[in-house]
Amino acid sequence: MEEIYFAGGCLWGVQEFMRHLPGVVSTEAGRANGTTDNTQTAYDGYAECVRTQFDPQIVSVEQLMAYLFEIIDPYSLNQQGEDVGLKYRTGVYSRDPQHLLKAQAFIAQREDCQQIMVEVLPLTNYVKSDLEHQDRLTLHPNDYCHIPLDLLHKYRN
Repeated sequence: MEEIYFAGGCLWGVQEFMRHLPGVVSTEAGRANGTTDNTQTAYDGYAECVRTQFDPQIVSVEQLMAYLFEIIDPYSLNQQGEDVGLKYRTGVYSRDPQHLLKAQAFIAQREDCQQIMVEVLPLTNYVKSDLEHQDRLTLHPNDYCHIPLDLLHKYRN
């Protein structure tokens, strides 16, 4: 299994979407690239993200990027839907340099690549979100989500 981290605004919807994709083995709500090692500290520069474990024999980084681009506005800086602020920025993070190269190539090959605001960076820090944020939309399907419901449920079996 391999691991990559996706930020796409509020993590509730991103986790709910990613967990149903072919080849995704597990997901976990968290925070990427902040400066602390806990969730009790005030905002420390992190991006809300979803730790995504996947089987590379079933789904590639490029395919995962295409899925991510289905649910985000890639041109929006620090905002997805009604969620505004640095923690709602879009991004792709990994400890594997090959994942980052593939994500960068995916963006670079697009005609609109100069307009895309998705950051692609090494994962320097990850903190698991509190239990109340794990699988939030599975447990509370009527909670807020910036992702349109038809997209959110597109890959459910």
